[in-house]
Formats: sequence, structure tokens, C-alpha cells
Amino acid sequence: MCLILVAWKAHPQYELVVAANRDEFYDRPAAALKNWEDHPDVWAGQDVKSSGTWMGSTSTRRFAAITNYRDPTRLLSDAPSRGRIVKDFLIEKTPAERFVSDLEARAAAYNGFNLLAWDGVRLVYFSNRSPLAQTLSPGIYGLSNHLLDTPWPKVGKGKRQFKQALSTAAPELISSLFSILADREVPPDSALPETGVGKAWERVLSPIFITSPIYGTRTSSVVLVSTDGKTKFIEQTYDQGRFQGTVEQAYSSGCATSSMRSASA
Repeated sequence: MCLILVAWKAHPQYELVVAANRDEFYDRPAAALKNWEDHPDVWAGQDVKSSGTWMGSTSTRRFAAITNYRDPTRLLSDAPSRGRIVKDFLIEKTPAERFVSDLEARAAAYNGFNLLAWDGVRLVYFSNRSPLAQTLSPGIYGLSNHLLDTPWPKVGKGKRQFKQALSTAAPELISSLFSILADREVPPDSALPETGVGKAWERVLSPIFITSPIYGTRTSSVVLVSTDGKTKFIEQTYDQGRFQGTVEQAYSSGCATSSMRSASA
């Protein structure tokens, strides 16, 4: 996943609002958002290759999401899957601060990552490319493939539009968030970061919604957790930039509804 916009206690109706795009190679298999049979509290997509996930939430008021930290000079060929970190947090009952504290001791074994973990009480950010974890104050945050709130063009633009969208309520809020995530505008070269992948790839990776022949945005997701504990999780899937369908899940403890719409629906 390459962009996560988060509002933590910054909306009158929703305690947590998340809008996120997951970017990945098209040939890496993945399952769409669903309720996991082996962990019935968990709602998430799944990386078929490594059995982890990029983002998920639970009916017990937990949420986690992860992005890669882009640094091609420090890649470990034998590193464990970063998606398992999200999976472990979702299926455990450990408070977010303690989970991250335990993770710090083994974080160097992974390739670079950024983690957001919410346990229903605290929202914690941790990167194994930064010395300290942060328990976040209420506010609006943006995360891509560098540290939290690094002012890359997609992060700055996304946060500005996200803040404006938060002045609305559902369903207008939901449609506004997906409009933000659908933005394919490429920033000027002068605004691009230099992360070691070359100018051509910096251009490809710079929009909020990415398209290319081999790599791009695979899912756009919106998560809304209301102040009364109800969660709505909506995922749109794409293949090479073409819309494939929508999965909607709404749940609270012990109760869930779901729906699915394809591109032809």
C-alpha cells in the first residue's frame, strides 16, 4: 500500500476515518476483502503469496495498515513478509503500544516498513526506519512510502483534500474519499522525491492512483469506525487501472452484513 490518509478523532460522527490505496505488482495474487474463516473477528484482504495483509480491521475495534519504506539500497532478500505484522496485530489482543514495543526488538529483520496500529483506544505509528514509535494525538495524518507526514506531493495533496472531505457525512463522505483516491495526476518533476529508483519510476509512483504496464493501484479502501463502535469497510478493486468491483462490509461485535458489486453491476 502506498498511501494512507487517517483522521483520528477528527470527525464528529467517526472516531476513525481511513482512505487508502494499495499499490502492488499486478502478478502478485491477492484475495479481496472478506471475513477470515480462521479468525472470524478479522475483516481484510489477503496476500495469497505470504498469507498476510496490507490493511484490516476487526469487530473488536482493532485496525492496522502497513506501507513499504522505499529504499532500494537496503533490501534484504530473506526478510519475512511485512504483511504478517498486520495479521499478527489483528488476531492478537495486545494493546497497540505493547505490540509495537515487542515488534521493535525484531524490526530490523524486515525490509523497511511503516505501521499504523489502533486498538480502539490508541493509534500508534512505528517505522523500522525511525528510532521511536509514536502514540498519535487526535488529528489528520498522511503516510506513503517514507516516514509519517513526509511531504511528498501525493501526501500533501491527499491530506488537503481529505481534510475538506471530512466536513461531510456519509454517503457524501464515502464518495468524496474515493474521488481523492482515484486521482491520477502526475506532479511536476521538480516536486518528485529522490528515493533511488530513478526519475522514470519516481514519475510512475508519484500519483495518488498509480498505473503502469506492470505495477499500480490494486485496491482503494475506505474504513469508517463510528463513535458507537460500528465499522464500515469498503474496498474497490482494480486491474491495470480498470475498475473490477466493490466489496462492502458493515459490522460491529457479533453482527455483520456484506455486499459485492462487480464492474458490470
